[in-house]
Amino acid sequence: MKWLRKFNLTRLQLRPYHPKKDAEAQETFKNSFAVLVIEALPTSAAGKPLQIWFQGEATVGQKGWIPYQWAPVGSRPPAIRDNRHDSVYLFGTFCPDRQVGAAIRQHRGDERASLICDAAGWHQPGKSLDVPANITLMPLPAYSPELNSMENIWHCLRANKLSLLVWDSYEAIVTAGKNAWDFLINDPDSIASIGTRAWAYVST
Repeated sequence: MKWLRKFNLTRLQLRPYHPKKDAEAQETFKNSFAVLVIEALPTSAAGKPLQIWFQGEATVGQKGWIPYQWAPVGSRPPAIRDNRHDSVYLFGTFCPDRQVGAAIRQHRGDERASLICDAAGWHQPGKSLDVPANITLMPLPAYSPELNSMENIWHCLRANKLSLLVWDSYEAIVTAGKNAWDFLINDPDSIASIGTRAWAYVST
């Protein structure tokens, strides 16, 4: 252990990824992001300010999440965890540049927004999805949740506001989800520091 510390290494929980993940496709997406966004924008967006937003959804429920905690070496503190399964979905978007987030949508009508989201079928334009005219969806490469900084937002909320709790009703879960989201959007510095990605930038 001492030798590992000397090499500035520590013991971490590895992040799982899907076996079909395409690392090359992810790098291509990041390196070509600005070009992809500009190509996806309609001609009506010419000359208008552009915002980059990230979108995602998370499950908040009684089957809770146990975060990492500081504790004495050799100990294993207990933590409460409900065994029931009632849950709700929390949908959210945020813009690191503007340092704002919205659980529904918060976007200036005179500007364009490129909304980064995963490639799930129900995120794509079609009969069941009516996308506002000033929003352009930018789907990520398949099996690439790590490119969506919304995942880091959910991790932050679970660690700080949505863990080590017991909710006895659906309404209590909804309230907890709302309170957690309010905690985020009232902290613009955290939105920027957690959500900013150097590659998610377009100069128009």
